[in-house]
Amino acid sequence: MRLFSGIAIICILFTGFISTPQEVFAQVGWTKTYDHAVVVTGNKIASRVGKKILKKGGNAVDAAVAVQFAMAVTQPRAGNIGGGGFMVLHMKDGSNRALDFREKAPHKASRNMYIRHGKYIPSLSRDSAIASGVPGVVAGMAKAEKNYGDLTLKKVIAPAIKLAKNGFRLTWFQAQMLNRNAASFKNYKASTKYFTKANGQPYHEGDLFVQKDLAKTLKRIARHGRAGFYSGKTANLIVKEEKKQGGIIDHQDLKNYKSIWRNPVQATYHGFHLHIMPAPSSGGVAIAQMLEMLKPYDLKKLGFNSAKYVHLLTEVMRRAFADRAYFMGDPNFVNIPRDTLLSKSYNRNRMKSFSWNHATRSRSLSHGNIPSFHVSRQTTHFSIVDSAGDAVAVTTTLNGFYGNHISIGGAGFLMNNEMDDFASKPGKPNMYGLIQGEANAIRPGKRMLSSMSPTVVTKNNKVRMVLGAAGGPMIINTVLETFLDLSVFGMNAQQAISAPRFHNQWMPDTLYYEKYGLNKDTRRRLKALGHHLKISRYNIGVGHIIYINKNGKREGGVDPRGNGSAEGF
Repeated sequence: MRLFSGIAIICILFTGFISTPQEVFAQVGWTKTYDHAVVVTGNKIASRVGKKILKKGGNAVDAAVAVQFAMAVTQPRAGNIGGGGFMVLHMKDGSNRALDFREKAPHKASRNMYIRHGKYIPSLSRDSAIASGVPGVVAGMAKAEKNYGDLTLKKVIAPAIKLAKNGFRLTWFQAQMLNRNAASFKNYKASTKYFTKANGQPYHEGDLFVQKDLAKTLKRIARHGRAGFYSGKTANLIVKEEKKQGGIIDHQDLKNYKSIWRNPVQATYHGFHLHIMPAPSSGGVAIAQMLEMLKPYDLKKLGFNSAKYVHLLTEVMRRAFADRAYFMGDPNFVNIPRDTLLSKSYNRNRMKSFSWNHATRSRSLSHGNIPSFHVSRQTTHFSIVDSAGDAVAVTTTLNGFYGNHISIGGAGFLMNNEMDDFASKPGKPNMYGLIQGEANAIRPGKRMLSSMSPTVVTKNNKVRMVLGAAGGPMIINTVLETFLDLSVFGMNAQQAISAPRFHNQWMPDTLYYEKYGLNKDTRRRLKALGHHLKISRYNIGVGHIIYINKNGKREGGVDPRGNGSAEGF
């Protein structure tokens, strides 16, 4: 009950309202604004670390790197150095860049590595040592700091080292998460050591959580940069644990891993310019497609979360996710027809089958026709804007809660289970129910497709929004809906991130909504149109956003679905 009370209150306020969302939230008064800079993350300690770095003269990138390493200490279920992710940044000179530090398949990986006797075995891609891709976080953070930071890597990692060495006090939520996963940790000697109590008792709120081996690992990274993780002692510990647990990541994989600068996907809507993470994130293309499909419609006139609004967005989501399943993959392996997918003519054609009178059945809807095309859950997001106007959006992940639960002995961190994001068997759903195609089949050295969608939004070349979320495929629709809440319905940051959300991902053919998120009349109208409605078992995304309002104030939006924090000055 403690986890969901905040969002329940928000949804109750929204679902019964006759007044506007702004009027509803005016009664609550939850908006936090700052004059100069703001950091919004999923962890209060990490947010404070980012704020301190900014106050010491660091820019948004310095703060982002500091936050990432602090999250690796304070939020091990998602913040990490054993996983990967994406960064989108806007610098004061007007440049926009995207950094891909997504995990890669090991060189010993193979297309059918999770198939046994012709049958796909989900546990192999989720709960075993061979579920891990080659981690990319350290390479990405080192590159970002070197290319765009004003401080040194040693200085921005220092707070994380101190937190790991001296410990921090667990919140109630952190203690509960560790306790719920204790049985899985106890399958592995190192994880038992790091994430369960020696006396076998459960963790409690206020317990001091110390991670001395992780502190030593972070010190090696601070001293040697990228080499402090991908070679030397840490690399030896990774390879040793991989061999012990039956994994396949070796020194060659670690040595050859590289993060990559890419060009963001560009989209425009209502005078805003969106700079979104490109492939192997599927979010950039999907969000840009959905906005292009929505351009002919007056969303404000339809009304926030009205039956017509939800119906239209659901049909748009359905079409974008159908295209995602077929066309999207690692651009180094797949010729993604990005220009066509984002074109006005293609998306108008995709909407020809749309009707205001009935829902489209997902089974009747395939991907769009592009003749030239051929094939050659636990996540965290944070947003930062500094006083100069630089902005950074970062989303990183281990995939599932605590990844595959396997820790690297002597190094103190968990490995990811990101290989499940490949189409382990094309046509079969992964842990998020996503059905994916040949474009995302496993190949050595390939980056698995992702839904992570860090986004920076500008207007007249000045930052207006920094968006992103956690939540598997729900990330894409969370970013879309949050952007529309801000740009169309005029909400502030806290209103937008708190507003009830809904989700459709083509398959399964289900319109998920949050409890209390749609009122009875809206649900009745949607069912009459033929939508299959279902209350989501989980929050539909957990986002941490920034909105710079017309007065130039930085608004920090903290999602009540999570345990995040905004810190600024």
